[in-house]
Amino acid sequence: MTNLIYPMDNQPKAISETEWNEIVSLDAVRDAWGLEDDPDPSEFASRVYGVRFNFVSGGPGYVGDIYVLQGDALTEVPPMVLRRDRHGKLMAC
Repeated sequence: MTNLIYPMDNQPKAISETEWNEIVSLDAVRDAWGLEDDPDPSEFASRVYGVRFNFVSGGPGYVGDIYVLQGDALTEVPPMVLRRDRHGKLMAC
C-alpha cells in the first residue's frame, strides 16, 4: 500500500550532537542508564546504539522523529523508543 500524503523514508538517520544533548537530558534515559546529573552526550553516544527515523504512521497517528536506543548488551529489556510530543519536546514512549 502506498501512502500518497507522506512518502515513507524508512532509512535510519544519524543522531546529531544537539539531539544527543536532548536525549541525555531526559529523566527516562538517565534513569535507564544510571547517568549522573551532568552526563556527557558524546560519551553516552559512544556507549549505546542510537538511530533516528523520520517516522510516518501507517494510519492516522504520529508523523515525526522516532529515536531507538539500545545498550551494548542484548537482554530481556527492549530498546528504548523516544518520540516528540505535540510541542516538539522529546519524550519516552
